[in-house]
Amino acid sequence: MRLVCERDDNFNPTTLATTVETADSLLSQTRGLMFRRSLPEDYALVFPFETAKTRDVHMLFVFFPIDVCWLVDDTVERIERLNPFTGYAREKADTIVELPAGNADELSVGDRVVLER
Repeated sequence: MRLVCERDDNFNPTTLATTVETADSLLSQTRGLMFRRSLPEDYALVFPFETAKTRDVHMLFVFFPIDVCWLVDDTVERIERLNPFTGYAREKADTIVELPAGNADELSVGDRVVLER
């Protein structure tokens, strides 16, 4: 499984992560990245939801900065770098992707981000 960015002008998708974890249960979504001490460089945590609605991301008990992407129908709606413990943001999404800080630097609003299985 890998997470890739597809752009209209890019025939070769850009790989964002090759180590992908899916938070698809209430417990895994609630826990997220809390209490972890670090992330592998090629890691992504993907939160799939049934419908698009406003989704919150908090950094309580997360010990390192991360990049967060809010997606609707695989299209990036917002990208935000959140700081440890104090970071908080919200946006409409049907999927949220959390990456190590800096791994979303090449992404832009409007890009397509796809989980390839």
